[in-house]
Amino acid sequence: MRISMQWLREWLPVTETAEELGHRLTMAGLELDAIEPAAPAFSGVRIGQVQSVAAHPDADRLRVCRVDAGGDAPLDIVCGAANVVGGMRAPVACIGAVLPGDFRIKRSKLRGVESQGMLCSASELGLAESSEGLMALPDDAPVGADFREWLGLDDAILEIDLTPNRADCLGMLGVAREAGVLLDRQVSGPRIEPVPPESDLQVAVQVADPGACPLYAARVIDGLDPDAQTPMWMRERLRRAGVRPLHPVVDVTNYVLLELGQPMHAFAADAVGEGIEVRFGRSGDRLRLLNGDEIEPGPADLLIANARGPLALAGIMGGEDSAVIGDTTRVVLEAAHFAPQALAGRARAYGLHTDASHRFERGVDPTLPLYAMERATALIQAIAGGSAGPVIHQGAVPAAHADAAIELRRERIPRVLGMAFDPAEVERILVGLGCRVHAAAQGWAVHPLRARFDLTREEDLIEELARVHGYERLPQTLPSATVPAASAAEATLARRKGELADLGFHEIVSFSFIAPDWAEAFYPEVQGLALANPISSELAVMRPGLWPGLVRTAAHNLARQQGDLRLFEYGLRFVPDASGLRQEPRIGGLLCGRAEPEHWQAGRRSVDFFDAKGVVETLCPGGSKMLRFEPALHPALHDGQSARVLLDGRRIGWIGALHPSLRERFDVPELFLFELDGTVLSAAAVPRFQALSAFPAIRRDLALVVNEDVAAGELLAALGEVELPLLQETRLFDVYQGKGLEENEKSVALGLILRAFDRTLEEDDVQAVTRAVLEHLNARFGAKPRY
Repeated sequence: MRISMQWLREWLPVTETAEELGHRLTMAGLELDAIEPAAPAFSGVRIGQVQSVAAHPDADRLRVCRVDAGGDAPLDIVCGAANVVGGMRAPVACIGAVLPGDFRIKRSKLRGVESQGMLCSASELGLAESSEGLMALPDDAPVGADFREWLGLDDAILEIDLTPNRADCLGMLGVAREAGVLLDRQVSGPRIEPVPPESDLQVAVQVADPGACPLYAARVIDGLDPDAQTPMWMRERLRRAGVRPLHPVVDVTNYVLLELGQPMHAFAADAVGEGIEVRFGRSGDRLRLLNGDEIEPGPADLLIANARGPLALAGIMGGEDSAVIGDTTRVVLEAAHFAPQALAGRARAYGLHTDASHRFERGVDPTLPLYAMERATALIQAIAGGSAGPVIHQGAVPAAHADAAIELRRERIPRVLGMAFDPAEVERILVGLGCRVHAAAQGWAVHPLRARFDLTREEDLIEELARVHGYERLPQTLPSATVPAASAAEATLARRKGELADLGFHEIVSFSFIAPDWAEAFYPEVQGLALANPISSELAVMRPGLWPGLVRTAAHNLARQQGDLRLFEYGLRFVPDASGLRQEPRIGGLLCGRAEPEHWQAGRRSVDFFDAKGVVETLCPGGSKMLRFEPALHPALHDGQSARVLLDGRRIGWIGALHPSLRERFDVPELFLFELDGTVLSAAAVPRFQALSAFPAIRRDLALVVNEDVAAGELLAALGEVELPLLQETRLFDVYQGKGLEENEKSVALGLILRAFDRTLEEDDVQAVTRAVLEHLNARFGAKPRY
């Protein structure tokens, strides 16, 4: 938002400099981006009147003008502007004047004719990027007056960067209200009175969806002067706000937008016809916008239409066919309130961003449309005449949060801010912000300003007190409070992350949004949730898992010659189901490159499946006794190196090598991935004391022959099914296939660790346990001893 200090001073007495006011606004949350002059530096430019224009004797495109610049005698000035005519008034740079760029005006001759100055265009004075011809001034411009002083160009423009919640300051009314309460001064804007209707002309209004458009007002103004020109004061205010003047009626609607913050639009009445309908798009609708783009509005697009079709994209941009042009003498003025939800993202869907859409998407005061209609009507009549018909409106001001009072407790303020506020100061600030304030038992009942959609609870009001009082003036005292210890789950999760860091892993944080083709590649069995309004096509689906982010990060690092990677991420995955959207915490990891750092004594071994398996075993509480890896197929993993991870029989995730087709697609080397249920990591087991035996342990090794399809993990898990109190631990220490065994057999060597807590074991005890183990594994898997 660009704020002219001169314009602001018409609303309240500002004696501060632009820098001082900008600092106050910044400290209150309205960040000052820049301060610019209203015009570049120049001097010696006066208002002149061209008395006569004669042809140049030696140049077809030059004219010799006699110009009255308020001096003792008229000036002879050679001018090449095509629009110079006798009687017009324009800026004159006299001898000695200095124009922008340190261009000095001297007495000179042009093609043999002496020129005593220069008639100026707007671009030559730095008031426009380009211009065609001289800057024509109104007939009441005082001849001989200093042009810079007459136009008030010694003005400063404040560029304010507003956060989305402060849409109320997207107009001079809101900024003046904000500055008034900060400076403790009375705001007094222009007096706006209803304009009584002078004709019976009107247009019928119908709103198909009151939820999308709670209030729509229209008014016909007839008999406009087609030769009317926007007054210089308005043109200049529009220019300083960054708006290009176009047509008196259009300029008025833009001016009211900048003044009150209420977007408006004007239609050529002949194009509107008998009635206006506010509706959503239908099949077959087509609309050519004011910027020349032709669109086909869909059912999500709110339109202003008549019986023949769309006239405008509601709250965004008007149509070319109903635009107000130079010879338009009858217009239909529109002022409406559109719900932010109805317009959210619609401008961006067509590659547009307009002043109207910027405001409506953030929320506009719903009480403004009728107020703005009267203001615009009065300005149009003052500039172009015409007679106004009655204001026809459909709907009413919608109910809002401001209808219910917010309780502000007196004792709550010092508890939050660390300082007490005088009750009179509280009321001054809140009333100055446009709130209605009433005394209540414990403090105040506050009805926020309708334009302040961000004031919905007590804390919001307390924030306003701190903001206006000045954050820098609040006491700098540390609060005294008991800091609770982290929960067992949080502590356990932090410990697991620390374990990964100890193993050489780096934590990453990736987007929760991924490209649809990535989601399909890694999780084809999951229908990812598509975003209705994605940031880009590459971030259009909520991720069904963590592997896409890990692989993308790995590819980025590998492309920069970082080949030894260990990455992990803890975050949510999003899985749609019948009950809605499941958001599940997950932890994922990725390994590639060397298994050990490069060293002259160490060999070069690349990470493999078992390195990843060891990481998972380290992470899961309870160790490998409770953990199993079950061979299974996953679309994103290599068919021969893919396993499902189970903990206490519950499926908690996957582990394996990236599928060769995906390696080729994403141009990465062999990667090993795992992804586990994140709740497993935060499961904190309660430590329990276990006594140590004072008696020695005995180890008995068994070599068992089983079918090669039997996993060693299944053998170890099966031993947990047998009641063997003396068996303290089982270790797998060898697997053999080859000579002495059948082709489909393998030998698995197990070390049985036996110990008792009350005695030294004897051979009979060992034989009993060994026999029980052999019998159980033979029954389950057909295992037999290998001799």
